[in-house]
Amino acid sequence: MLKNSLTGKQKSFLRSEGMKLEPVVMIGKDAVTPAVVQSARDVIRKRELIKVRVLNNCLEDTDTVITMLAERCDANLVQIKGNTGLLFRRNFDKPKIELP
Repeated sequence: MLKNSLTGKQKSFLRSEGMKLEPVVMIGKDAVTPAVVQSARDVIRKRELIKVRVLNNCLEDTDTVITMLAERCDANLVQIKGNTGLLFRRNFDKPKIELP
């Protein structure tokens, strides 16, 4: 999937879907470790759309950490709001989300 290949309408749709989700990946004081990246990859493969939370004890900037995780997971960064980010990557084998 090409980075930032989502249209504005698709991002808006994904943001509305993301409102229903709870964060499934938590980033702590060690920031983006290989274990966090692997965990995010596993979850995003099953769900396509995940919510990521940067905890208060993380010493790095929230935007930088979420952007770095998105790059390492080959996912599209849909939104960053406060300490929470929304990542999307299409599963071509078993798609769960139908984009407009």
